[in-house]
Amino acid sequence: MIVCIAEKPSVARDIARILGATASHDGYMEGNGYQVTWTFGHLCELKEPNDYETNWRYWTLAALPMIPKRFGLKLIPDRGIEKQFDTIKRLYDNADEIVNCGDAGQEGELIQRWVMQMAHVKCPVKRLWISSMTDEAIKEGFRQLKEERQYESLYMAGLCRAIGDWLLGMNCTRLYTLKYRRERKQVLSIGRVQTPTLALIVRRDEEIANFKPEPYWVLSTVYRDTLFAATSGKFTSEEEGRQAFALIEGKPFVVTSVTKKPGREAPRQLYDLTSLQVDCNRKFGFSADTTLKLIQGLYEKKLTTYPRVDTQYLSDDIYPKCPKILNGVSQYYANGQKPYLQPIKDLAAISKKLPKSKRIFDTSKVTDHHAIIPTGQTPGMLSDMERKVYDLIARRFIAAFYPDCKFSTTTVLGKVEKVEFKATGKEILDPGWRAVYQSAADAQDDDDKDKKDEERTLPTFTKGESGPHKPTLTKKMTTPPKHYTEASLLRAMETAGKLVDDEELRAVMKENGIGRPSSRAGIIETLFKRHYIRRERKNLVATPTGIQLIHTIHEKLLTSVELTGQWEKKLRDIEHHKYDALTFINELKVQVSRIVYDVMHDNTPISIGLGDQPVVGAPCPKCHKGHIIKGKTAYGCSRWKEGCDYRHPF
Repeated sequence: MIVCIAEKPSVARDIARILGATASHDGYMEGNGYQVTWTFGHLCELKEPNDYETNWRYWTLAALPMIPKRFGLKLIPDRGIEKQFDTIKRLYDNADEIVNCGDAGQEGELIQRWVMQMAHVKCPVKRLWISSMTDEAIKEGFRQLKEERQYESLYMAGLCRAIGDWLLGMNCTRLYTLKYRRERKQVLSIGRVQTPTLALIVRRDEEIANFKPEPYWVLSTVYRDTLFAATSGKFTSEEEGRQAFALIEGKPFVVTSVTKKPGREAPRQLYDLTSLQVDCNRKFGFSADTTLKLIQGLYEKKLTTYPRVDTQYLSDDIYPKCPKILNGVSQYYANGQKPYLQPIKDLAAISKKLPKSKRIFDTSKVTDHHAIIPTGQTPGMLSDMERKVYDLIARRFIAAFYPDCKFSTTTVLGKVEKVEFKATGKEILDPGWRAVYQSAADAQDDDDKDKKDEERTLPTFTKGESGPHKPTLTKKMTTPPKHYTEASLLRAMETAGKLVDDEELRAVMKENGIGRPSSRAGIIETLFKRHYIRRERKNLVATPTGIQLIHTIHEKLLTSVELTGQWEKKLRDIEHHKYDALTFINELKVQVSRIVYDVMHDNTPISIGLGDQPVVGAPCPKCHKGHIIKGKTAYGCSRWKEGCDYRHPF
């Protein structure tokens, strides 16, 4: 008997139907030589501290650091999980072969490997590895089952991640809670990814709070209803600006140069999970966690491919399947019409054969899974939120095969006395891939809208022409950096805190990003649950607790995005046979022991509260120079005489 195990009952039912295992039993399906069962996500977990040592049961500084000689597994204490595990073990004990049908990723591999270890599996194991849940993909996957040993390094990377999170999270959470908490039942949660992510938000808040606006003056002029800006840039003093203004006032404007330069804009790259979450947050206000749930649902409905990916490329073997996928997408009905039929028809008219661009198809850029694309299955009824996510993915996929957008950039240079001016205009000559979005304003990227504002067609200017103009000197103020939103925070996590707009450079920096694409949404949600951050409209801001926690932590390993990103890279290297798993764990044990020692010897009198209530003595969350004091009716800042107006009522 061949036993197949999936990660969810719904997935198991699809697999059982295809295999002909149609007889239902308690906890599994059977038929045609197969038994198909399932987990409920994780059934097992690493043992808790008290499972290793009796004195680790109690939260005491004397018990730290807690470093087990050998890590062990246990079932998650739940009656339903225990019952399902008993069913799985019984099936495994009588199996001739097992097929691991868990999600094709690091976490899916870890889930099933732990169950097999707990069940003491002895028979051969094969691996089903698929990127979509369509019937065709499942059938093809079973025709090409892999040997389980091919995924040993994937499992080792997942195991190292879990052990690393245990070592750092268990030890540092107890350490900081016992050392610095204010209330007895309070827990100060420390995490390998959540703490440096919190540090990003706290530091951005401090940059904004400490920012001092400075005035500057901009000289511009209007000639023939066109705004020209001075090429000398901004003036730091009004006097300097007025001198330049006086120099050009009443003098004729002379056009010195007119140039036209053709340009091309390639289609956007396909979606990975992070870029999809970013767009959904910017356009629809969806949280990262909401987007992940929506795209996971579309995947399980067989409408889109595997979502937890960090690549924006397709492997070469997907290319022959693309015409069929496009045909399926074209048949989708929404609001009584087929929104993708005309763009796909237009694509066929542009080119008889689909183009194969290296920006889209590059097997060397694909590891476990390719970019998120439609499967070609025609969607049925979708919720409004599901439709929005599907629409983004479908249009991005269709646009990928369209030609570049062609435009012409006109640059006009002018001069008044010695002051030079410049105006630019952009004219779309052939929309190319942008035509896919012209009939769907809600599907436009936000940066597309910004560019549309910049696009203007200039009047026809001739070199040497001159005439009157209207100069203006405008006073402006420098602006602070913006608060993080979920979209910009996801990008910062992906690129180790660096601001990167270039798509290719961003792809390179993913190597040192923090967290996995699938875990970043959960990390942000955890920060909310711990009352370390809160939302102010779309902005994410740190609470007093979050601020003081980051100010208390001096270990760079815990707060540095760069160092955590380097750690993440080692985990990826373990997966790709470039780094030793045992070395990683031993390094971490040394680092955790050092952190415990350093904090134990910290005699700074700090007491961290929980939630939004300010903590007396904590750094002022507004000026970050004074500290919080308690008044008669509200908390305030010790620098109130110096002008800090921070107030927080009781």
